[in-house]
Amino acid sequence: MAKDTKGIEKSAEKNENEIALRETEGLSQGQIILRRFVRHKAAMSSLVALLFIILFVYTASGIHLGSTKEPISVPGWWPHSITEIDTEGALATVCENGITGCPTLDILPSFIDGTGVAIGEHPFGMDTIGTDYFALVMRGAEQSIMVMLIVGLLGMVIGTTIGAIAGFYGGIVDAILMRLTDVFLVTPTIVIGAVIGFRFGNLGVVPLAVMLGFFAWMGLARFVRTEFLTLREREFVDAARVAGASNARIIFKHILPNAIGVIIVAGTLLMSGAILTESALSYLGFGVKSPDVSLGLLISTYQDSFTVSPWMFWWPGLFIISIALCVNFIGDGLRDAFDPRQKRRITLKDRMKARETKAKA
Repeated sequence: MAKDTKGIEKSAEKNENEIALRETEGLSQGQIILRRFVRHKAAMSSLVALLFIILFVYTASGIHLGSTKEPISVPGWWPHSITEIDTEGALATVCENGITGCPTLDILPSFIDGTGVAIGEHPFGMDTIGTDYFALVMRGAEQSIMVMLIVGLLGMVIGTTIGAIAGFYGGIVDAILMRLTDVFLVTPTIVIGAVIGFRFGNLGVVPLAVMLGFFAWMGLARFVRTEFLTLREREFVDAARVAGASNARIIFKHILPNAIGVIIVAGTLLMSGAILTESALSYLGFGVKSPDVSLGLLISTYQDSFTVSPWMFWWPGLFIISIALCVNFIGDGLRDAFDPRQKRRITLKDRMKARETKAKA
């Protein structure tokens, strides 16, 4: 009985391997990775959601670069701005508890005790001085997304460079670079960020993000170093050396393409950490400075209004959580796509299709 069970399991495993090989037959490594990623439902849903959030935020609030003294602005489709104050509008939208500036957004249909689906003039409500809160949240999300992208890309470049050099050359070069990395790692991120924010926060979001990016590469550098230490001992690297390839060609042409999966996955985790770090710094007063806004700064500014105007916490918090979760799920999908040991679950439809193909052959 035990032998029969083992035989059935081996046969099933063999069939699944045949189906997997038949699906990837004739495809390049890049096409296989893309197919795996596209089939990852959580990652694809998160990618669509993240792109929608970015498109929605930047088209609503417009694009704003530079400092608050010399801004470079492209207006968006939302009619209100963060500099517009409407005290009469705030007084006109009164909640049931008598608090002014109540959100006009209603998503409950009338048949379930709602007033009907409506957006209104100020869907996210208004703050204590009559500024449209939708405009504030869109502007804050724009700044936070920009910090996330700049810190992530800059951290990936620096971390990949240092990790690749340390892992490929080894010896004294590896020791010096890793001890330098350790010095930054033992210093709490929030302390480094607070010093950077205190010095560069009033210059605008781009200088702040650039400076944060210079201190966000350490974890990624260690991942890349470990990957390079493993890959440099492979046969294809020895073959490249025998063929007379230079160290630069070996790094960029042979090793780096094989380490790109680790770099991309670690980079997505770096981006999700960046938006949380920026939100925490702004909440503590060391990030983006007023009169500009960010999601963390909005929560910090209106923390005393939590009991009477809770929507001032809901919307910034919702955007922070949504963006961070989307980036994390995308990272999970990329990790599974780049992992050659990851096997897709074979469905009944796949088995039927394989049988039909085998029968025709």
